[in-house]
Amino acid sequence: MTSRASGTSYGFRETLSHLSSAQKPGIGVPAYTRWVNRRVARVFAAAAVKWGVTPNGVTAISALTSVAAMLLLILFPPSLWLGAVAALLFALGYALDSADGQVARVTGASSPAGEWLDHVVDAMRTPAMHLTILVGFIKYQDSWPLAGWGLWWLPLAFCVIITGHFMSQILAEQLRNNRGTAAPASGGNLRSFVNLHMDSGTFCWIFILWGTGWGFILVYGLLFLSNAATVLLSMRRKFVSLSTPKGA
Repeated sequence: MTSRASGTSYGFRETLSHLSSAQKPGIGVPAYTRWVNRRVARVFAAAAVKWGVTPNGVTAISALTSVAAMLLLILFPPSLWLGAVAALLFALGYALDSADGQVARVTGASSPAGEWLDHVVDAMRTPAMHLTILVGFIKYQDSWPLAGWGLWWLPLAFCVIITGHFMSQILAEQLRNNRGTAAPASGGNLRSFVNLHMDSGTFCWIFILWGTGWGFILVYGLLFLSNAATVLLSMRRKFVSLSTPKGA
């Protein structure tokens, strides 16, 4: 595969080495994404470059992998084996979601259209995962210790919180760029672990508990509460930072 940015032809090992030395800054990035997902994504990205898969092609495979996991959760009643397969597919989809950008950078194929497609897929995938949980709660009520609105409100509320947070992140970045306001401090390694509950990779793997009844509900509920608290604090911090000019 030839890098259009440099005119250099890369094999699998060369691409993997190039990606390992050209990673985005990880300060403040949640721990799983920073130290696990990005490393796995590098392997997928190097394979995609070797096989000639475009960044948009990797994005499509990522989306289809996640959709496959959602369909399994909807079509079959909750069980431990189903949860394990779904968790693996979601984690695979998340790794491929990181790989598409790496493929774009190493091949010089970055484009506004590709970045737009990546964000659109992300914006649809995350709420779709929570709505899949909602369908599972409704369709397989006998598999869960709670029924009706006593349980259904949880994925609905989680969906609203996560969607609002995604929009907040994207919009705040654009407004800071347009108006020259200061960005909030990103934090260090400790913050990567503190934010582990916000990590999309963490969310992928909780499906291992799908079919355990109370086990999944309790972990999912704790994730909701911690995410809700963090999102509120994050939005307050963004509001303050957007009110503060750079250098102030």
